[in-house]
Amino acid sequence: MDYHYDTASSSSHSNHYLQLSGSTSLTSQRSLLSVPSLNNSHNNHHHHHLNSHLIKTLKSHNTSYISSLTLFGKFLLTGSSDREITTWNITIPEQQQQNSTNKVVAGKGAVKSLVIQSNTNTNTNTNTLFSAHQDHKIRVWKLTNDQKYTHLATLPTLGDRASKILIPKNHVQIRRHKKCTWVHHVDTVSSLALSKDGNLLYSVSWDRTIKIWRTRDFTCLESITNAHDDAINAVVVSYDGVVYSGSADKRIKVWKNLQDHKKQKHCLVDTLEKHNSGINALVLSSDESVLYSGACDRSILVWEKADDADADDGKMVVVGALRGHTNSILCLAVVWDLVCSGSADKTIRIWRGVGRDYCCLSVLQGHQGSIKCLTAVVENCDDNSESEEASFLVYSSSLDCDIKVFNSFSMSAHTQGDIDQSRILRKTFQALPFVQLMKQVFQGQPSQSPPSQLMMPGHEMLSNIPYL
Repeated sequence: MDYHYDTASSSSHSNHYLQLSGSTSLTSQRSLLSVPSLNNSHNNHHHHHLNSHLIKTLKSHNTSYISSLTLFGKFLLTGSSDREITTWNITIPEQQQQNSTNKVVAGKGAVKSLVIQSNTNTNTNTNTLFSAHQDHKIRVWKLTNDQKYTHLATLPTLGDRASKILIPKNHVQIRRHKKCTWVHHVDTVSSLALSKDGNLLYSVSWDRTIKIWRTRDFTCLESITNAHDDAINAVVVSYDGVVYSGSADKRIKVWKNLQDHKKQKHCLVDTLEKHNSGINALVLSSDESVLYSGACDRSILVWEKADDADADDGKMVVVGALRGHTNSILCLAVVWDLVCSGSADKTIRIWRGVGRDYCCLSVLQGHQGSIKCLTAVVENCDDNSESEEASFLVYSSSLDCDIKVFNSFSMSAHTQGDIDQSRILRKTFQALPFVQLMKQVFQGQPSQSPPSQLMMPGHEMLSNIPYL
């Protein structure tokens, strides 16, 4: 098995986020003029606009930024640039967060990705957390309901390495005078994804490989060497087992698991090429009919299944782009029919599509640095609610070292003249102190810019709405 590792790739990507704060760092990347825009500002009558406001800011006691985050029940799990994995109870007040967090420190460098495997056995109260690290390792943790961490394994395990070290064909060349077994990542592990049944863990790395692990015993089953021509930054897996990987080589590759006499083997089935700069993020729509990709070209490309494609072969074609960010797209998240995008322009945009007609429903501001990662969840809705009537929470982290929580709820575009003021005020009361709210709503702020948490695209600030 031949493998050639370019050390220049590692050094260039390790400095990537230092460049994001520069005023001219990524804005010079060309946009995709050949791909039509799907967010037509003149045809937004299908969409219900979102009112969004900042409700909470979580601050760590150190100066490291959050490099990964995931939600699990009432807890937010974050991985930082200084090796820490922290659990936050999102149901308690902001002032009490520092006294209620659980932390563990592992490895060297940043924690790049976190995924949780839920335990389907109702007799136990533990789950499994997988963390990807800058030190080329994947760590496995037992996570109890009170969010206590117990270290279970570091991948590759000692047994996995020992079983392969004596066989010459299991060794790969990583540098001119250095070899290691193929189960090792030899650069930053950038992203993780679980198969929908939880039996397989996929890891991608800046070493340009994709590795597949069996979660039952943490054995590495397969390694796809030279899967891309440059560092791999993102991976997602569909319910059908189709794997999508996004790379700094500007390509998305589609892989399918083919069973051959019970031997694990993933084959390349398609290559998606349309971005003209490195791909940073991938996410599938809730029904998995659409793939969204974000890159340094400031565009989010929308991919749909090809007309001539089989139902489960994963082949897709680009149908358009979502534009509005002024700098690189660094992260994406999906909740119901909403797409959230975080950018190096320090903003988060929330999009909704009706067919191929998309609209930016809200722009979330407040961070002072590039948006590194985000996730979103439905806050509340009744059983008969449609997505336009639900309330959402968006969790974001930035190079400014803050975690911010935004609340977004819908406002019908058809009834802007008959807005339910009591609903707006009730939602806003939950987010802002009473005195501050009264000053903003009833007195206005004529000498200042309107507060961003009370604004939404195309609408007046809430202080202009008459009180009934």
